[in-house]
Amino acid sequence: MDVLSTAPLLGVSVLVPVVLGLGGLGVMFGVVLAVASERLSVKVDPRVKEVLEILPGINCGACGQPGCEGYAEAVVAGKAALTLCAPGGPEVAGRLGEYLGVEVEAGERLVAFCHCKGGTDTEWKFDYDGVPTCAAAALVAGGPIACNYGCIGFYDCIRACKYDAFEVAPNGMPVVNPDNCVACKACVEACPRGLFEMVPVSAKVHVLCSNLDKAKAVREVCKVGCIGCQRCVKACESGAMSMREGLAVIDYAAGEVGIEPVKVCPAEVIHHYDYQDRVTWQPPAKQAMKLAEEKVAATAK
Repeated sequence: MDVLSTAPLLGVSVLVPVVLGLGGLGVMFGVVLAVASERLSVKVDPRVKEVLEILPGINCGACGQPGCEGYAEAVVAGKAALTLCAPGGPEVAGRLGEYLGVEVEAGERLVAFCHCKGGTDTEWKFDYDGVPTCAAAALVAGGPIACNYGCIGFYDCIRACKYDAFEVAPNGMPVVNPDNCVACKACVEACPRGLFEMVPVSAKVHVLCSNLDKAKAVREVCKVGCIGCQRCVKACESGAMSMREGLAVIDYAAGEVGIEPVKVCPAEVIHHYDYQDRVTWQPPAKQAMKLAEEKVAATAK
């Protein structure tokens, strides 16, 4: 047999060991990977999936965890309180407690509120022509508006909100719609003036000012700022109102605030949602006012 006739046989004899060797390596690596996958795998508690189904699933991060899945894992591991889901509120907290067999004392659902009414009623120090954000404008000589505590008006809060929870008042002020607010606190973090506070959704009375200056200084920069006259505090029967550095404030946990503080405020900076529109802040007609007074009186009883 000559060399040419034996060449194919030589090729086959060389390839067979190579193929068998590669196949053997493949099997060996497969076994190694299978064993490693089994030993190194992270066991997932089946309760995480159940907890995840209870959560709203909007991944807002208000709980301090990286989304709902991270919160579910923390809850199951006992590393997070069951009441941290702001969008879900007491209802979700209660369901989590029921599922995990834990007693939960959940408070009322909170929503964001902007303590400023300035808008077009605020004086300006200069025309700002820089980056149109509140954060950027605040860095230029303290901001373009004369009030050092008020809304700058470039709507960083609205851009930060992912849930369409804002409306704009006639004077340009951003107003939170509590029905859409999920309490993610994005607006709280976005506002360079710290104007937003998380308040109980049932709260009807609010002070729409954050200015801590004296009355004269307030009047020089804003037509609708708190002048610190204390009339509202004296008129508040529940004791929930007080003065903080010359500014009227409300302790929402101390009790309900009635209509009297609203009536005596000369600056018209305290509002009651049974008496004024939530967005326009305009009072209703006298007949509607009378009906609202009767409603509040009946609720008080």
